[in-house]
Amino acid sequence: TLAVSRNMVAMADGRKQEMPKEARCCSRYFCTAGRGMEPFLIEEVQARLGATQVEYISGKVFFSTNLELSMLKKLKSAERLFLLLKKCPPLSFRGNKGRIIQDVQKLVNENPRCWLDTTAVWRSLYDQSAKQLNLCQEYPDSKKQKLEEEKHVENEKQKMQIIETDTIKNQIEDQQKCDTHDVCKDILLPQSRLFLENTPELIQDKTVVCNSYFSFRVSCRCSGILAKLFTAQELGKIIGIALMKNFGWKADLRNPDLEIFVHLNDVYSVIGIPLFRLPLASRAYIKTAGLRSTIAWAMTSLAEIKAGAFVLDPMCGLGTILLEAAIEWPNVYYFGSDISDSQLQGAYSNIRDASLIDKIELFKSSVTGLPFLSESIDVILTDIPFGKKFKITEDMKFLPRVFQEFERYMNQIIWNSRKLE
Repeated sequence: TLAVSRNMVAMADGRKQEMPKEARCCSRYFCTAGRGMEPFLIEEVQARLGATQVEYISGKVFFSTNLELSMLKKLKSAERLFLLLKKCPPLSFRGNKGRIIQDVQKLVNENPRCWLDTTAVWRSLYDQSAKQLNLCQEYPDSKKQKLEEEKHVENEKQKMQIIETDTIKNQIEDQQKCDTHDVCKDILLPQSRLFLENTPELIQDKTVVCNSYFSFRVSCRCSGILAKLFTAQELGKIIGIALMKNFGWKADLRNPDLEIFVHLNDVYSVIGIPLFRLPLASRAYIKTAGLRSTIAWAMTSLAEIKAGAFVLDPMCGLGTILLEAAIEWPNVYYFGSDISDSQLQGAYSNIRDASLIDKIELFKSSVTGLPFLSESIDVILTDIPFGKKFKITEDMKFLPRVFQEFERYMNQIIWNSRKLE
């Protein structure tokens, strides 16, 4: 593929030799992040991946790296990871709906080569993973997916509107109902020749052409002014038809080779290819989720945990914070307590399934009566109830007492920090 050829150098005898990883072209990615998580994600991609050209907008962080999928998958503060296909200013909302439809079409028609180059990189990433890391189960051509993955994907798609195109005939009938009849007609009428037929250099590169025929679906999200004029299904349909016309790709809503993620709003237009079926935030080592894993990891990253430290979560719940900390910093002593038997049972199941029984010790106790000596704990990490999920109306009067107990465990550390101030 094109991406592979960019990572190879020609030898004098015509053979090709793989270039060193440092010399390979960087690919452009972006990750989605929860509200307020962008600074954590920026710091992580720079520290963990050595990423360059890092920038962000609300809810998304963009970066460049030449690392493989196995390294990208280690990101802890990201929700989902995408190969960036296009990032551009928002669509113009001046004029009629027909003009807007043309602008949406331009996302595909204006630079078709970009689409082929990016899908070639996408293919190359999975080829490398399949060969080097035996990740064939993640390969996009695989038609056998776990039922749990499919259910999770469907849940994640509830806030997304997925295009529904069964046949081009149905698309024609739907589009003809639009007020902008002439523009819609232009979208739907088949061209005499596809884009590939009109581009000789692509025909010469037979590898790129052959690898360009994918089954696909478009997942579209829109907000702002655009959402008042079009539904996400309508926008996704316009993009989907443009892809079929230009590249000959086939729509497949249930098990596509390729998914196209499109996010359009008043601030930006972003298009990407999700690299994993499950979000990065869905940890394989957490059986039952409690606190959001990305939030738990961010908390642990702020704690500056050192090897040999004693770390306590006095309201551990299902143990998510302790799990994230123990995975990232294994040479530490972890303790978790909770007053609820059911929460402790859930935490034990999570810790057992993550094979961290020897790293984390659980016990039942009230937060105001923990059996620890003064100044015996180095780090306290906990998600204190704040009234959102667990009501604390009658327990508010106990919070000062709780913090006094925290200070007793860590009195020396608090005293040192005050002295520094």
